[in-house]
Amino acid sequence: MIEISNISFGYGSRIGFLPGKKSGEGKSGDVLKDFSLTLRGNNIYGLLGRNGTGKSTLLYLIAGLLSPRQGRVTLDGVETRLRRPEQLREIFLVPEEFDLPPVTLDSYVRVNAPFYPHFSREILDACLRDFDLPLSLRLGELSMGQKKKVYMSFALASGTRVLIMDEPTNGLDIPSKSRFRRVVANSMTDDRIVIISTHQVHDVEQLLDHVVMVDTDGLRLDASVADLCSRYSFELRQSGSASDDVIYAEPSLQGNAVIAARREGMAETQLNLELLFNAVQQRLI
Repeated sequence: MIEISNISFGYGSRIGFLPGKKSGEGKSGDVLKDFSLTLRGNNIYGLLGRNGTGKSTLLYLIAGLLSPRQGRVTLDGVETRLRRPEQLREIFLVPEEFDLPPVTLDSYVRVNAPFYPHFSREILDACLRDFDLPLSLRLGELSMGQKKKVYMSFALASGTRVLIMDEPTNGLDIPSKSRFRRVVANSMTDDRIVIISTHQVHDVEQLLDHVVMVDTDGLRLDASVADLCSRYSFELRQSGSASDDVIYAEPSLQGNAVIAARREGMAETQLNLELLFNAVQQRLI
């Protein structure tokens, strides 16, 4: 279990640099203030928020790459900021931007896999096959999208209990996004925590078990998908139709996309993460 307890973090007056971010993309001032959250095993969390609300900062605090000014981030009671090797073996971060060395995949695996005690070459090969990539390749010759597939495949094969991905579907083509959902779902175990931060909500909404939304004033939503779908109905209704059960609505080419209160006996609908996000931003949910 990951416990985030009353953390505050700011970059101060100097430019801060996040791993995987281009130079100059740092921030100043408080990013997170008195923020708390609990993340449990056997869940895929979607972390959503507008630009500048501290999503990437939160990911790096969880991974132990940043230290909170106050408060604690712990994995099974041990603070991640301590970066103990036995704990780092259980955390894998896939940043939004990264590069891979110009070596063969076999060389990369030979150097890096021994750090992760639960690494599985079988899972790596299965993920690569799902992504339509050969099992033998040179990392320096790959496109950015292909590198992302390889790195995510290695991350899934690492067998870590905590897997963190920042904008994982950026750079993936449409078929690869579907395969991404499949390989992540197939990698879940009872104790694994997967955290996906993304703006591409339609890429992941069918994958998530839990939704976390943050804003500049803190935590806006912390709810399971099951709870959201039991309480709300996500529908497409004809324009001009009025109903007192509608909580949020926005126009579309086919009519109005709405979130309505789900009544007893109604069939559950599929979560519409974009609608939910917009409703939460307007404090309607």
